Amino acid sequence: MESLPALLAQARACTVCAAHLPHGPRPVLQVEASARILIAGQAPGRKVHASGIPFDDASGERLRAWLGMSREVFYDARRVAIVPMGFCYPGTGKSGDLPPRPECVATWHARLLPQLRELRLNLAIGQYAQAYHLPGAGASLTQAVAAWRDTWPLKLALPHPSPRNQAWLKRNPWFERELLPVLRERVAQVLDGAD
Repeated sequence: MESLPALLAQARACTVCAAHLPHGPRPVLQVEASARILIAGQAPGRKVHASGIPFDDASGERLRAWLGMSREVFYDARRVAIVPMGFCYPGTGKSGDLPPRPECVATWHARLLPQLRELRLNLAIGQYAQAYHLPGAGASLTQAVAAWRDTWPLKLALPHPSPRNQAWLKRNPWFERELLPVLRERVAQVLDGAD
């Protein structure tokens, strides 16, 4: 098996899909073998592409609130791994950011994810992450999130925490009322090693 530091160096220098990235490659991910929580998102947005820090935007603020997690813990790679489906910002389409480039999954995921042997909780955010990490979880985002008890306590589908997703949250008040308190408790248990 490849060493994780060497693998990460290769992933961070990746240019496999450079020709398809309007803003150029800038892989953004956070990984250490000791991580207990995996956050599998879609792909970095424009602000994250600029900063190089995962979830360094309004989506990240909401996600940290959902998890009951401080920035300090969230950005501690020894505790939290952040491996999006696409490592680079794919650019903007007609209705928001383009989908994550498929080359990342094909090139990196099967090599990186087995290195995370201490994982106790996998959070799949958005449809692309859910299709990969929770195949068959539901035909729609709402179905996948609503079926959270089926994969609990190891895996969980989450909607994207983007401010643009406010309509979904209003249509599904059970998410904040029923799921988030249980999720925060699980996150605390996992981080404390009490799982």
